[in-house]
Amino acid sequence: MTKLQHVLIIGIVWPEPNSSAAGLRMMQLIHLFQSEGWKITFASAAADSEHMVDLAALDIEKVNIKLNCESFDEFILQLQPSMVLFDRFMVEEQFGWRVAKYCPQAVRVLETVDLHCLRRGRQQAFKEKRPFISTDLLSEVAKREIASILRCDLSLIISEVEMALLQDPFKVDEALLHYVPFLFEEFSAASLAEKPSFNERKHFLTIGNFLHEPNFNSVLYLKEEIWPLIRKKLPQAELHIYGAYPSAKVTQLHRPEQGFYILGRADDAKAVMQQARVCLAPLRIGAGIKGKLAEAMLCGTPSVTTDIGAESMHAGVDWNGAIANTAEEIALVAVKLYTDEQAWQTAQQNGLRIINQCHSKTASGPALITRILTVQKDLEFHRLKNFTGAMLMHHTMASTQYMSRWIEAKNKQLKD
Repeated sequence: MTKLQHVLIIGIVWPEPNSSAAGLRMMQLIHLFQSEGWKITFASAAADSEHMVDLAALDIEKVNIKLNCESFDEFILQLQPSMVLFDRFMVEEQFGWRVAKYCPQAVRVLETVDLHCLRRGRQQAFKEKRPFISTDLLSEVAKREIASILRCDLSLIISEVEMALLQDPFKVDEALLHYVPFLFEEFSAASLAEKPSFNERKHFLTIGNFLHEPNFNSVLYLKEEIWPLIRKKLPQAELHIYGAYPSAKVTQLHRPEQGFYILGRADDAKAVMQQARVCLAPLRIGAGIKGKLAEAMLCGTPSVTTDIGAESMHAGVDWNGAIANTAEEIALVAVKLYTDEQAWQTAQQNGLRIINQCHSKTASGPALITRILTVQKDLEFHRLKNFTGAMLMHHTMASTQYMSRWIEAKNKQLKD
């Protein structure tokens, strides 16, 4: 066990592991830190949500904080954590300079979740009906995101593709980056054998938080182009669509007469995934790696996705189903998986291998802990080598700080 650490996590929202891959990822990091005996305080300016995890039950102190408020300065001065984890770059923009000013000895770690500039760039190219090109990365979002990465001591990157992009074209020093995929316990063949069999399952499923634009885009693609082709071959099949926070534009797609069901939040995502024979995730935009596809593997459910969906998830291991990039190809392989038991069972076994070879907590967890402690041990020297980051923090102190102070003063005037 490593020496006692006190980790402050500043969340953009309270963790909802059953609502999004980001929530799942956050809980994996929390469990990893706790397995080392580290104390955790979780703070957020977000409102409580009905589906947030019970932090108190996990022996985690929950603290409500405010944006643009000096009360955070007093809070961090008293807490004096050894490490601060920012949940996405927008949180670092808000609180990073305050942490640097009032708790300079704390290691500042950024959990990127995914590269927002990559996701936004792909989304913009899709809207303009053209291929994504490298210059789509070079947006205002990229300037903010890369600046945040440079200001931090270490950034956690979930995708190997994003690791490569950060080093070229963005030229971020590898010393500031650490690749860490999903962190799952070993998935045994015995556990897989306990899942419902091919004949015990029926229908297709797709799942994803509808606050995330790539998920809605995927459902729209299914509705307009893919599902009619599948339904033509399998007229009795149904597509069950689950996802937290569905808006009116989502619910209006509900068409039971077409076997197309919008079912909202799943009370138990694993239970509905295990009942499905095939998971569909035809993602045309997005970044990072996909929690729904990892969960499908853990549930023994073969999946059909795109190159973007499978990106950085399987490291050359045969996919847990099929990867295709046109509506016709997706429909064709989906029907084959649904009707060919041998192909379905082979896909299941591929999923087991992907989890154990590419997303192992045993392999990746200790490496992350070691990296954090190494940075912490030589923090002064680590920061001296990152002059660009120090320069950006200096200018943040001279600009963002005073904007925040101005907002704070204005808020006080409004109260008076």
